Amino acid sequence: MVDPSVAAPHSIEEFVKGYEEGGRLRGLRCANCGLVTATWGLACSRCGRYPLEEAELSTNGTVVAFTIQTVPGDEFLNDAPYAYVVVDLERGGRVTGWMPGVRSDEELRVGDPVHFVPSYKPGVQFAKGSGSPGPRPEEHR
Repeated sequence: MVDPSVAAPHSIEEFVKGYEEGGRLRGLRCANCGLVTATWGLACSRCGRYPLEEAELSTNGTVVAFTIQTVPGDEFLNDAPYAYVVVDLERGGRVTGWMPGVRSDEELRVGDPVHFVPSYKPGVQFAKGSGSPGPRPEEHR
């Protein structure tokens, strides 16, 4: 059980807002075991220790799963179809997001490199290929 006096580095809303407005991917790192996660939490999902430290995540990753969305939510009506992706980020963390312009299964493969693209739309947007390398993990300890 998490000690009620433990404060989170930021709220869930602030966590997500960083994707949409700040143009960066934020995650958490466990000081005890080193796990890096893109999932908000108070305690480490691997070792149970707390508190977690905020960490800037890599903007590059690899597609590990995807599906083509043909019936989107209201925010994405003009973008359908598009790919909804699960991405393993370099240096840790797994993020779900979307890729506009991917209209069929033939246009994307598991294992393809992708990179984060800041967007005015909600959620995490990715594009094919590698982007800039981003910060090294030791720069954010």
